[in-house]
Amino acid sequence: MTETAEAERQLLIVEDDAAFARTLGKSFERRGYAVTQASNAEEVETLLQAQSPGYAVVDLKLNGEASGLACVQMLHRHNPKMLIVVLTGFASIATAVEAIKLGACHYLAKPSNTDDIEAAFGRAAGTTEVELTNRSTSIKTLEWERIHEMLAETGFNISETARRLGMHRRTLARKLGKQQVK
Repeated sequence: MTETAEAERQLLIVEDDAAFARTLGKSFERRGYAVTQASNAEEVETLLQAQSPGYAVVDLKLNGEASGLACVQMLHRHNPKMLIVVLTGFASIATAVEAIKLGACHYLAKPSNTDDIEAAFGRAAGTTEVELTNRSTSIKTLEWERIHEMLAETGFNISETARRLGMHRRTLARKLGKQQVK
């Protein structure tokens, strides 16, 4: 295998859930990818000094205040041709748009499996065949998207998000607790 072809099959997984990262990594290794894992932006920066993967899977919300969007931006700056898929349990239109603007080729809500992610790498160019629906967005969905947009803006700080949305912190915590996020 040539060095270029080898680099093209290198995959970086940026995920702070070690068990999920390990499972995903093994699944991609069975498909012929050379997998490297990182759990935060500092590890990504260190890894990029030694290698240049052709693919990356980045979790949107990393431990603490960290956002996977910063990793997407760093990876795209390092290699604009890298195919980056963002995975998240906190899907919203706002974070999807920002992920794409920062260099991701696709954005998937969890739970997603290896087939979904590999298919997303293959759809990097986009398609005009996406089905358009006549269904209007409900107020509940709009509220949920606004909450997630503000969560992303505040680095997933619930108290600050509640303050910016003008609601009590416990009310926001209750709303988040009712949502089945995986």
